[in-house]
Amino acid sequence: MTAGEVLSLVPLFLAWLVPASLFVAAFLVSRQRTRTMSAASFVTTAAVGIAYLAVVLRPLLSWRGFDARTKVPTSVMNDVVQLDLVSSAMFVLVSTLALVVVRYSRTYLAGQRDLDRFARSLLLTVASVTVLVTSNHLAVLVVAWFATDVGLHSLLTFFRHRRQAIIVAHKKFLLSRLADACFVTSIVIIGGELGSLRIDVVNQIARTSSGLSPTLHLATCLLVFGVLLKSAQIPFHGWMQAVMEAPTPVSALLHAGVVNIGGFVMIRMSPLMAHAYIAQSILLGVGLFTTVIAALVMTTRVAIKGVLAWSTIGQMGFMLVQCGLDAWHLALMHLLAHSLYKAHTFLSSGSVAQQWRANHIVHHPRLRIWHLLGATILVGIPIAPFYMDTGLPVDRLPSSVGPLVLVLGLSFAPMIGRALAAGRRAFMIAALFAVGASVAYFGWHIVFELIAPQINAGVEASPTKWSIVVGGLVVLYVAQSLLQTRPNGWFSRWLQPHLVSGLYIDDWFTRLTFRLWPPGFR
Repeated sequence: MTAGEVLSLVPLFLAWLVPASLFVAAFLVSRQRTRTMSAASFVTTAAVGIAYLAVVLRPLLSWRGFDARTKVPTSVMNDVVQLDLVSSAMFVLVSTLALVVVRYSRTYLAGQRDLDRFARSLLLTVASVTVLVTSNHLAVLVVAWFATDVGLHSLLTFFRHRRQAIIVAHKKFLLSRLADACFVTSIVIIGGELGSLRIDVVNQIARTSSGLSPTLHLATCLLVFGVLLKSAQIPFHGWMQAVMEAPTPVSALLHAGVVNIGGFVMIRMSPLMAHAYIAQSILLGVGLFTTVIAALVMTTRVAIKGVLAWSTIGQMGFMLVQCGLDAWHLALMHLLAHSLYKAHTFLSSGSVAQQWRANHIVHHPRLRIWHLLGATILVGIPIAPFYMDTGLPVDRLPSSVGPLVLVLGLSFAPMIGRALAAGRRAFMIAALFAVGASVAYFGWHIVFELIAPQINAGVEASPTKWSIVVGGLVVLYVAQSLLQTRPNGWFSRWLQPHLVSGLYIDDWFTRLTFRLWPPGFR
């Protein structure tokens, strides 16, 4: 092997070194009981530095002509590790979040017992996730996902005296094992059909294929079922809303990193999934239903962590909807933005609660139906050219721009309505914010579409799919408007009790799991 070939493998070696160092540290720091979290913080800091170095070196070496994918195509390391755009972004994200969570845990859990067990489980979980996001082999990916669940199970049951924590971990354990069975069956079928389990090889075959065989359709459906089980989609969402029994750093790691893995796997397999119209329809239907229900139930929650849990369930549903629409670059943008936002929100949940109390001490005008109607008209004016023959050159834009503009407008309408009720100054501030947020959103939309061409398979979703998604979000907008403007009306009196109970879905699922395999309590 020449010097250039060895140099091309350096980023892959560094990417492998990060989880290896975390695995080793997980068993070493537990012996330093008095300085457990300090040692874990030091190791994760070093891991972040190595991860950034690997991600920076990979494009630099490729630009200079040293690329392991072309220079050493048969390398064992190249078979296991891949640092493309998607995996590099997730690699840096997970490493950074791990450092933040570990440093936060030093203060949050100071004085708690069993810190050595917490540090060991946390490092094992992070190490497994870093293996998963950099894996180039489906078998390695599934094993790493299983190891992630094992470490997360220990973190969720850190407070072993809490009965609710044991119930939550038990339900998640059952769902994860069922998902693992789906994954194993799926990769066995894919390996038998395509003759390889390397992700880059599978994607390359899918790009040159005009369609999938019935067997591969079955494999993609099993893959999607596993993702739905692990992404807290309704009706398998109950464990997500009750993980607040675990320490806050665990909730932050779960909501910001671990639960997003399902969307990441779909994006990594986008060339294959682009041809799986049955699996994409399942993603679209379940994801849209989850998004609508979670957004409605979230309005009935009082505890800040309960709101955040239902927010994560809905956000995961919307990300899977984007995967079902073949908007892979939007799903990637959503994944990264949601991870950063949710990690910050959980770790600052105390200050968020204080801000909420401060905002509600000041009198806010009630949102009336005419305020919302006026806001809808104002928001609808810039949307009209996309759906009416106005002579403007909007027909030259991609077909997805119109629905995206409509959805974005619906999300801003309640804010504009409250601003109209508050006065001219509040309206001007809200209008400027809406314009700035829209420009930023579509700006990032263009950036991700330009820098991530390899995850787009050149397939656009049918207008029927976009119509279904827009119709579902319009129904959500109307329902939320009635709940906000008519809190004592017949619709609110009829729907609110059911929303408070989460439509009783998790109650049914809990009874079923307890009947099949009851949890053991000490």
